[in-house]
Amino acid sequence: MAVSARKRKKELKRALAYEAKRPENRTVSSLGEMRKENIKKAWYRFSRNKMSVVGLCIVILVILAAILAPYITPYPEHAGAYTDFANSTKAPCAQFLLGTDNMGRDILSRIVFSFRGALKMAILVLAISVPVGTCLGLLAGFMNGTWVDMLIMRISDIFLSVPALLLALAVASILKPNLTNSMLAITIMWWPWYTRLVYGVATSCKNEYYVVSAQLTGASKSHIIFKEILPNCLSPILTKMSLDVGWVILMGATLSYVGMGEQPPIPSLGQMVSDGARYMPDKWWMTIFPCLAIIIIIMGFNFMGDGIGDMLSKGDSKYE
Repeated sequence: MAVSARKRKKELKRALAYEAKRPENRTVSSLGEMRKENIKKAWYRFSRNKMSVVGLCIVILVILAAILAPYITPYPEHAGAYTDFANSTKAPCAQFLLGTDNMGRDILSRIVFSFRGALKMAILVLAISVPVGTCLGLLAGFMNGTWVDMLIMRISDIFLSVPALLLALAVASILKPNLTNSMLAITIMWWPWYTRLVYGVATSCKNEYYVVSAQLTGASKSHIIFKEILPNCLSPILTKMSLDVGWVILMGATLSYVGMGEQPPIPSLGQMVSDGARYMPDKWWMTIFPCLAIIIIIMGFNFMGDGIGDMLSKGDSKYE
């Protein structure tokens, strides 16, 4: 019995040693190492430009400020229907770091709360316009030279021929002024940019060998479009998305400035700039600080977008 038990232990050790040496296990570990190496490469490409890291830090701070606004702002109640005429138009001081507006509300608290509406607008606008524009661009590129291509691209050309701000103002003026309708107005004029971008990539990929090979093997059109062509479009799409966040926020602030965006008492950056402009130059803080907030957000996303473009490109690096 003791001999048989020892034999079983020896066999078990051999089996475990064999399993450890199997190529499948080595592949798993190598795949893990490859993922780590790819992450290192991506971060190296991103961090080569120090301004990209600065932009990433700004974006993270803005997002955290928007999420934690009720807990980090000195006067969270000032983000709603609140008046304090005793402290109206007060200059920056220890009590109100960025001063107060004409209603006595703390400008710093309202700026931080306005980040919520700005980020919400950017996320929802891109979440709708990017899939729509991407799908239409893929379809037009794959059906290049057909009536489908002509129809989609001519419609997108019509939208692109009209200045973006003018089109957004025209649509917003028809609808009731609020955040939802301003997002709808911006979305209507934003999708053609992605259609045009994806169309160019899809057209160039259509005649590549891997696409022709997939067609010869009997792959469906949907498989070719979404499995073969779409992965080649992800890099320019993601780069443009990161750059567009700042421009969507700027467009939303413009609509709010003319009274077609978020309505009072909910704070919005454009509305704060518009309200403060009437008191310039004596009450400069009412306009300057909201303007600086808009500039900082746009710079942050643009710097981060440049870094994402470098990260997704196959540029020269010490890793390659």
